[in-house]
Amino acid sequence: MTELQQDIWSEWLLKRRFGGDPDRMNRMLSMLYPVRDKVLSHFDLKEDQTLLDVGCGDGLIAFGALEKFDKCRVIFSDISGDLLNHAEALAREMKVEDCCRFVQAPADNLSPFEDNSVDAVTTRSVLIYVSDKEKAFEEFYRVLKPGGRLSIFEPIGSFTDPEPHDRFAGYDITPVLQLAQKIKDLFDRIQPPSTDPMGDFDERDLLRQAEQAGFGEIHLELQANIKPAEAMDWQVLLHTPWNPKIPSLAEAMEQALTPEEADQFVNHLRPLVESGQGVSRSAVAYLWAVK
Repeated sequence: MTELQQDIWSEWLLKRRFGGDPDRMNRMLSMLYPVRDKVLSHFDLKEDQTLLDVGCGDGLIAFGALEKFDKCRVIFSDISGDLLNHAEALAREMKVEDCCRFVQAPADNLSPFEDNSVDAVTTRSVLIYVSDKEKAFEEFYRVLKPGGRLSIFEPIGSFTDPEPHDRFAGYDITPVLQLAQKIKDLFDRIQPPSTDPMGDFDERDLLRQAEQAGFGEIHLELQANIKPAEAMDWQVLLHTPWNPKIPSLAEAMEQALTPEEADQFVNHLRPLVESGQGVSRSAVAYLWAVK
């Protein structure tokens, strides 16, 4: 891969999602390993069989496959050239580059790959950023060999957004409702709820899209949780963008609020965050299917 200007995907995935906190990075990675293992549990690659990891990111799934399946081959595919550069450098360090290919392509246009050419396809938190999810499923089906397997993990953003008007990130912001709305409006302008792909689907859409693409055997597991929020370091929340496309809360306040308004908003929200006086909501879906 050639050197490209660093993009939002690599900047967020490798740096910004941890909010500058090494402990948070380690905790997050430990939480992702079970996701990796569950995605990889739905197929068994034999020697010289090939996995295509679509939206490979930092290589969590792809490198996991190289550890789990002896003598398999893995194609790292991503829209981000920077992330492919990162994964390729890691593969050289791990001395597994002979088992790997690195191909830049979006999930809804896998034209570099021939029909019926791979044994398994995986994604992790990829379709949530893809507008044409139907096309992506069609591409997954096209490149898989007969009997090939698809295994994906996707957060279900529509479970958490939009929030009630008196909540912000799960916290009661009734005393600073107008200030919170200014910040919400900023985020909505950047990611319009009516058109952004993060919130335009749920688990039923994933099932429908997989079936329409041609998969004959499809399974889906939904995990949804509502629970009290855990106490959190304020600086981490302040400087961690929730996804690659939006600013951090600190950056959003700087754009949407006056300094006086920002102080008022922080003085209300910070004690709630640091004492865990909120509600945490999340939903994720695992889907696996056979061509």
